[in-house]
Amino acid sequence: MRRTGFLADVFILAVTGLFQVIVADDFHEYCIVGAGPGGLQLGFFFERAGRDYVIYERDGLAGSFFRKYPRHRKLISINKRFTGRSNKEFNLRHDWNSLISDDESLLFREYSDEFYPPADNLVKYLNDYAKKLKLNVQYNTNITKISRGTRAEDPFYLYDQNAVKHTCTNLIMSTGLATENLPENFKGVEHTESYNDISTNPKDFEGQTVLIIGRGNSAFETAASILGSTNHIHMFARSRLRLSWETHYVGDLRAVNNEVLDTYQLKSLDGLLEVPVEIIEIKKSKGKLYVDTAIGKGADNFAIREPYDRVIRCMGFKFDFSVFDNTSQPRQCHGMYMRKFPSMKPNYESTRVPRMYFTGVVTHAVDFRKSAGGFIHGFRYTARTLHRILEQRNHNVTWPHTKLPLTELMGVILRRINEASGIYQMFGILGEVMIFRPDNTVEYYEEFPIRLIHKFEEYSGSAAGPMLVINMEYGKDYSGPGKDVFRGNRAAAAGVPSVAHHSNFLHPVLYFYKTPPTVAPKDADNHYELPRPDDMHVMVEDFLTLWDAPIAHYLLLRRFLEKIQHRDLRLFFAQSCFKMAMTHTSVPEGCEQQYLKGQMLVGAENVVLKAKRRGLLM
Repeated sequence: MRRTGFLADVFILAVTGLFQVIVADDFHEYCIVGAGPGGLQLGFFFERAGRDYVIYERDGLAGSFFRKYPRHRKLISINKRFTGRSNKEFNLRHDWNSLISDDESLLFREYSDEFYPPADNLVKYLNDYAKKLKLNVQYNTNITKISRGTRAEDPFYLYDQNAVKHTCTNLIMSTGLATENLPENFKGVEHTESYNDISTNPKDFEGQTVLIIGRGNSAFETAASILGSTNHIHMFARSRLRLSWETHYVGDLRAVNNEVLDTYQLKSLDGLLEVPVEIIEIKKSKGKLYVDTAIGKGADNFAIREPYDRVIRCMGFKFDFSVFDNTSQPRQCHGMYMRKFPSMKPNYESTRVPRMYFTGVVTHAVDFRKSAGGFIHGFRYTARTLHRILEQRNHNVTWPHTKLPLTELMGVILRRINEASGIYQMFGILGEVMIFRPDNTVEYYEEFPIRLIHKFEEYSGSAAGPMLVINMEYGKDYSGPGKDVFRGNRAAAAGVPSVAHHSNFLHPVLYFYKTPPTVAPKDADNHYELPRPDDMHVMVEDFLTLWDAPIAHYLLLRRFLEKIQHRDLRLFFAQSCFKMAMTHTSVPEGCEQQYLKGQMLVGAENVVLKAKRRGLLM
């Protein structure tokens, strides 16, 4: 049973002449810190599993981050309300804001009609989600310090703003990236303004010349909002611009915010420069702001020789490490772009602190620039993955799966690749795993982490065996900064199955292993490369992202499955099975399966009745 509320022991102590109230342990098996979308999503799975959990939220409502951000109040997560389909799982592929639940009213399309909806609607949605699903959220509880004992089995101790101690066996951090990402050696930072605090009224920028440091979506969101009010806008960043339609990465610059690219390329005063913040200094003189840097300074046409009225920092956010003491401090990821994340294993557990896990946007550390794990439409599935991992690890619950006859496998595969949203949005990270058993059955495991394939038994709780893995992939060298993804031959395979391995757009790839792989997938630049299989099948890309063509998709998939299983996997009508049974010494396996279901027997009876009516049989 879940333990809610505090234990009764309350001690009154005199401390420096004042009375301090200390409440003894509020214990739970799982503590989630943060009631954002990641924390709420994991809370839903704990709630439905009947686990002892609590969600601590520092504010008085859920999703408090979105009360302020994005500053200009328009989300870049699409709200696609119509797909032409009624299948809920398929529709989630294109719904970037809804969390997973069992309540049909908790779909974001019920909260906004806009394609890029207002952030306030998301706040309302998240609070309705917590309330309707009766999630155990403890509001106005700001966790300010986290510690633990010296042993791996020791619990975590969480202290809130009132010095109340909360204890848990497993800690899940869901605080997101909410601290400004500010370099330590930024000279002249005192003369700049933060994205966190700037005015959102365009009139406050009228007739001003503005420099924006940063070129992520928050920077371009800011530029777009003041574009019609400023003299001109310059934007600095250390690296070249990455457009999401070039990279297929949703975290890069989205088209909804990129108006300033037009005014730059059409020479309408605005401009972009590659200048690292570490080599510049902002200086103030006579009410104007100047950029001092050695780059190009010797020339009389020095690009940034003119002063600015305002310099705005839009450099993104990072994880807050300050709440941890030395006993619980997680490692920081390495690398210029990754250090904003805590370091974690592929199972979303801290690399340094056992039983500390992460959910929500910070789990993007596992798939940064590889998939959609930093966004609701991605981490709603990785939260479910973490829950399944914890269920197996702590409660000996086997990874959910179905057992089916071998002859039905192709139908299930086709349904999943054409409908499933988890493998579609978390492409290259979550895949489908099939284990072939000696009794001609298959165990089908949905949304299993690709990076844990080599540890299948440990994380699934099931015995391994001959294994088939489905991974959704883009062409390895198709996209990236500066590549022309709109070139005439962009569909390299052009729907031709014989060259499916040249497919550029998202498509299923099937890997067959006679014995389960024992090595982890390799970390490539923009994907994880699975171990070399014994056989593989690439399903050709499809303009409609529907793999339902009778020959290009169905037939070739069936032949691949027949090849790796050395069986005839065709399915037959009962009448055909009866005819073969009457004229051959054996029938195909598809007919034998119909016998097991009783379908063929009924079909055979119908054939006999028809024959009698025609006088062919007595």
